[in-house]
Amino acid sequence: MKSKTLQEFKEFALKGNVVDMAVGVVIGAAFGKIVTSLVNDIIMPCLGVLIGGVHFSDLSIVLKKATETNPAVTLNYGNFIQVTIDFLIIAFSIFLVIKVFNKMTHIRKKNGEGATAPAEEKKSE
Repeated sequence: MKSKTLQEFKEFALKGNVVDMAVGVVIGAAFGKIVTSLVNDIIMPCLGVLIGGVHFSDLSIVLKKATETNPAVTLNYGNFIQVTIDFLIIAFSIFLVIKVFNKMTHIRKKNGEGATAPAEEKKSE
């Protein structure tokens, strides 16, 4: 049983879809860094100026004041706002990329480019 499971895993791991997915994950991580930089370095400073020079990362509520031995306990809602904006921009950007990809795929199918490959495979079988 172990050899069959190992063989199935090997077939799964060597399929093109897994490699494509791995490439997508790496590109997605890099894309996430770009969008995070866009938010942190361009959008949030502009937003901060519009609301009176406030940096979102500085926004917090002190739940317990600092003592001589313990630091303050704070609720850092500014970081939450920033991460939420990051997420929304990344999600919208990915939505646009997928929308363009689907449109290109639809155009290829409409022009008949996608329909020729399966017909050729059936003839060779």
